[in-house]
Formats: sequence, structure tokens, C-alpha cells
Amino acid sequence: MQVAARRANFFAVIEVLSVLAFLAMTVTTWIALNSGGGKGDLLPSDLTATLLVGTLVPAMTILVLFGRRMALRRAAENIGGTGRMHVRLVFIFSLISAIPTLLVVVFASWLFQSGVEFWFSDSSRGLLENANKLARGYYEQTLRDVGYESVAMAQDSRVPLAEYPVASPEFQAFLADQVLRRNLSVAAIIQIDANGDQRTPIIVDPDNKFENNRISKESLEKLSKGEPYDVTSRADRIVAAAPIERSAGVYLLVARSNDLLSLSQGQSAENIVKAYEVLTNRARVLQLRFNVALFVASLVLVGTSVWLALRFADRQVKPLYELVDAARRVGAGNYALRIEGRTGADEIGLLNRAFNRMTGQIDKQTQALLGANRQLHERRLFIEAVLESVTSGIISLDENGHILLMNNTAQHLLSERGSELPEDLTIGELAPSIAALVEQGTASGIVQYSRGGELLTLAVKASRDATGHVITFEDITRQLLDQRTAAWSDVARRIAHEIKNPLTPIQLATERLSRRYRKQITDNPELFEDLTRTIIRQVGDLRKMVDEFSSFARLPKPVFRAEDPVALTRQALFLQEVARPDIDFSFSADTGIASIDCDRHQFGQAMTNVLKNAVEAIESRAKDADEAAYKGAVAVEVADEEDAIIVRITDNGIGLSQDRERIVEPYVTTREKGTGLGLAIVNKIVEEHGGEMMFTPAPGGGTTVSMRFARDPLAQGRKSEAAE
Repeated sequence: MQVAARRANFFAVIEVLSVLAFLAMTVTTWIALNSGGGKGDLLPSDLTATLLVGTLVPAMTILVLFGRRMALRRAAENIGGTGRMHVRLVFIFSLISAIPTLLVVVFASWLFQSGVEFWFSDSSRGLLENANKLARGYYEQTLRDVGYESVAMAQDSRVPLAEYPVASPEFQAFLADQVLRRNLSVAAIIQIDANGDQRTPIIVDPDNKFENNRISKESLEKLSKGEPYDVTSRADRIVAAAPIERSAGVYLLVARSNDLLSLSQGQSAENIVKAYEVLTNRARVLQLRFNVALFVASLVLVGTSVWLALRFADRQVKPLYELVDAARRVGAGNYALRIEGRTGADEIGLLNRAFNRMTGQIDKQTQALLGANRQLHERRLFIEAVLESVTSGIISLDENGHILLMNNTAQHLLSERGSELPEDLTIGELAPSIAALVEQGTASGIVQYSRGGELLTLAVKASRDATGHVITFEDITRQLLDQRTAAWSDVARRIAHEIKNPLTPIQLATERLSRRYRKQITDNPELFEDLTRTIIRQVGDLRKMVDEFSSFARLPKPVFRAEDPVALTRQALFLQEVARPDIDFSFSADTGIASIDCDRHQFGQAMTNVLKNAVEAIESRAKDADEAAYKGAVAVEVADEEDAIIVRITDNGIGLSQDRERIVEPYVTTREKGTGLGLAIVNKIVEEHGGEMMFTPAPGGGTTVSMRFARDPLAQGRKSEAAE
């Protein structure tokens, strides 16, 4: 039945029917209240109870179904479940509150209807009217009695007033006797003069409570019109005034004390009758208000029960929801989770404690595993840090020669700049020369490795372990170059010392021979002149070569000053433009290049040597017969970096040789002329200025020489020393 109800959406149908029934009963009640009868006509008790219950039942059903929806929503928000326990608790609480409420409503409606019918019946109305007439008659009779007494006392007072003065003791005794006999509280004689002012010559007030001994203006007007007396009622007494002698302006003022209840009985009875009439006319409205109050109170009671049911269900089901959510989180890997809710002696507390013990054991075991993994990870990171920090390249191979591990130094040395090495790479594919060393079983050796056209010299060591081989190697290309440079510097210094000493005597002796024997030689003197000039010219060439040897061997320490690198580069380029107008020279520089610290002479010497090499490369290419239309070009660019500048000189000459890594070595040249010391001197100058020199092929043929000069060579040198 539950499955069928869910498939047929049974509760949705009930909700729609409840809303329709509530609307229908509301319309029916409205018609019944507005059809027939006056406002004072009551509806029959049976009809009233039927309308009330008929409207209340669908309204309660709507509240219960709304509570069911709220229960389902809360269950879905908490655990995404069906919320059956919520629904059951809401249903039970709703029945507990709705059924007694309906019974109480029916009983209260019947009781109210019976009471209303009794109090608004004809007998009740007649009884109230008779009581009102009786109270009114008593009230009016009391007023008349006091009025009659005042008239009689006024008539009796005329004779004593004619015999005695008004303020005499005899008249005062007479007046006091009259007060006692006539059961009065106060008696006073009032005299009114022509101006209307009142004077009281005598007053009898045994209780001394009479405060106002004046006749009111209204009473005087009535008495002047011929009324025998005038009676007014006050809060605690009845006051009457009667004329003794109208022409003389003499009046009698008497008062009789009475309690508040007796004085106000007539007025109260009249007010009660009026209120009863108003209540009778509003009987149907009161009946409607009472039934509406019953209806609203019943709905509030049922709604409160539904709300309490939801709160109670939340309190009872929340620990289960928390346990389900905690189980999910533990399943997701949060083993440190503990339930902080109810842990008392009930079943939920027992379940929570068991869950916490379970997660505690799981967390303890997990922490042990994580600790072991953490130690392994820290050891691995330590080994990787050591491998990455060493300057040697390290490669781990398996039995088949596949690369298992390679540090950054090895990748930098064995791969081209910016390229990525593929996975599952063998040492034979990456470095055949190293693979050959490993296959031979040699423990160490020196191999040559070509990286992007650059030939490197590597010192390799290979050792075998349980999984394969471990290869370590270092790049000794620079070391060998420095050794050769140092050796050549020593050779140049010795050659310059040995050759420079005899050059001056030879040149002086030849010049002396030419001057002294030039005129004495008669047999072929031109030959003598040519020979002596040849000796002097060759001595000059030897002197230039010795000067270059001296410059390379003993290049002076640069004197750093703030200089404009753009201006220095332009000066060197201008000299070449003037000397070689047949070559297209171009210059470009970044805007805002600041000055750098450099040696002005050495910076210019480096620019001049590189530009001279570019011109010689263009001359060598121009000799090729196949390029008759060839036009030489040299482009100079000055670029700005954060802590350095870069000067790039690009030519379209013959380009670089295969062994371009040795191009900066002393006495290595591809030209027909020259000692091969020019680029070696330039490289030394650039290094003294905290930079480096690089050679790359230019697009379309030719060479690009990049020279990097530090802005502050001294600071760059200190930074390099600190890094070492």
C-alpha cells in the first residue's frame, strides 16, 4: 500500500482535496451566516457545530500535511533520506492534538450555543426588564420623597420665620427638629438678593459633610417658573430645593444622604438594559466571533503540536543523522572524527560511544601508516634535494637501460635548452657515448656529447647496484677551456717576453743599415731598399703580434665607471660604418636604458673586435662566386634587462663553424689572417664585466653574437662568490 501510495502520489491528492474542501466549507459558512434572519437571530446549534467541524477538519488536515512536507524537507536536507521517522512523529502528535481538539471544539460550541440561547430567550429578557422597572421605580420614588419633604418643610418654616428672626436660636431649634423628623441630613435657608448673590444665614449639618450650600442655576430657573421643588441626585446624597418666599428670595435647601449603590440602582439598571439590547442585536456577531476564536485556537493548537513534533523529531532523529553523516565522512577518509552529541546511557549514547571507539582504533592505525609513509616521503625528499643540489648529473638505469631517475643537472646537460625529455627513454637514445661506456663495463671515462650542435666534454663514472646502474657525470668543458686559456696565457707571456726583446735591436739595426749603406750600394739599390723595408715591416707585424700576446696574457683590470652603453656601442659602430660603406649597418636600442658600470676602453674594444669579426665574415662570404648579388649587413641591438644589458650583433656572413664551442679559445680562428686572440679577449672582457658571451646561428645564414653586461659587475661578482 505504501508503494502504491507513493506511485499514485496519494498525499498530493489528499492535499488538493483538503484545500478544495476547506474552500468549499468556507464559502458554505459565509452563505449560511449571511442568509436569512437579522443580526440578533442566532444560528441553530446543530448548524453551527456542523459548519465549525466541517471547516476545521480540512484545515487541520492541511496543517498536518504541511508538517509532513516540512519533515520530508528536513530529512532531505540532513541526510537525503525519506524522513519516515519525522513523518510518523508528526502524524502521531497531530492525532494526539487534533482528536481531543475536535471534541473540545464540539463541546464548547454546543455549550456556548446553549448559554447564548438561554441568555437571549424571552423569559430572560422579561426578567431583566422587570428588574429594571423595579429599580427605576425605587429610584424615582426616593427622589419624589425628598422633594415632597422639602415642600412640606418649606411651608412649615413660614410661620416660625414670621415669629422669629432667621438667625435666632428658636428658629435654629425648629429647623434642627424638622431635619430629624423628616429623616434629612442637611437643611439650609438661602437668601438671594437682587444681584443674584446667595447667602446662607442658617444651616443645620449634624455630620458637617455638606460642602455646597448653594442652589444651582438650573434649579433656580425651574423654581422661578413655578415648580414646587427641584430634586437632583449626586454621588452620595439627594438634594432638593423649595421656595419659602419667592418674592423675598428665601429658599429652603435640604439633602438626604444615601449609599452609592442605592442612588445608582436606577441608572445602573437602565444601563444594563441598554447593554442587553446592544448585546441582543449583536448576538449573531458574537456567535461568529466565538466560533472563529474556537477555529483559530484549534488551528493554533494543532499547528503548535506539529511544530513540537518537528522539534521533537529533530531532537530524536538528529543523532542518527549525525551518525550517518559521520559514517560517510569516515568512509571518505576522516578517521579523526568523533561524535560530540549524546553519549549518555540510552541506546543512542551507546551507539555513539561504540562509533567513537571504532573511529579511534581506525585513526590510530591510520596514523601509524601515515607516520611510516611520512618517513619514507621525507627520506625521498631528502634524497631528491641532495640529488638536485649537487652540480653533477645523476642518472639511474634499470637492467634494460631505461632511465628511472634523472636530476635537473643531468636534464640540463643532456637535453637542449627548453626541450622536454620523453618518458620511457633509454640511455642509448639520449646519450650513445655514455651508453657505450656503460656497456663496456668501464668504471669511469671521458666522453664527448653533442647538445644542439654544441660539443660538451663529460667526465663519467658508472657503478652497478641491485636494480641496474647509477651514472654520475660532470661537464668539464669549461674546466678544460680554462686550463687551455691559462696555458696559452702562460705561453703568450713567455713568447711576448722572448720575442719582444730582440725586435727593437733588429728594427734599429735594419734602419741604420738602410740609412748608412743605401747610397753606397750601386748594384741593384732598389733590391736593397725593398729588403730593408720588408725587414722593418715584418718586425712591425711581429711587434703587433707581441702586443696582442701581451694584451691577452696581461689584460688590465677594468676600471668601472658609470657609462652610457648605447653611446659606446654607437661610437664603435660609427667607426665601422665609416671604414666599410659597402656594408649595411643598422642600430636599434630599447628606450630608457640607464647607464651601467663598465670600463669604457674595454667595452669599446669588445664592440670593435666583434664588429670586426662580423665584417670579416661578410668578406669571406662575398668571395663566393655563386653570390654575386650578395649584400653584407650587420644589425646591432641593445636590449634592457632588470640587472643587465644585452648587446646583440647579427651578421649575414659565412656563419659558425662546427666546433663553435672552441671559438673563444686562444689561437683558434677560421680566418686566413689573425692570431685567434680577438674573441678570446672579448670573452675575457665580458666575463670581467659580470656577463657571458653566446653564439647562435642567424636566420638566413650568418651569426648572432650576444654579449651580456651586468649593470653592477662588482655586486654581481659578490653575489656569485656568495652562491659558490
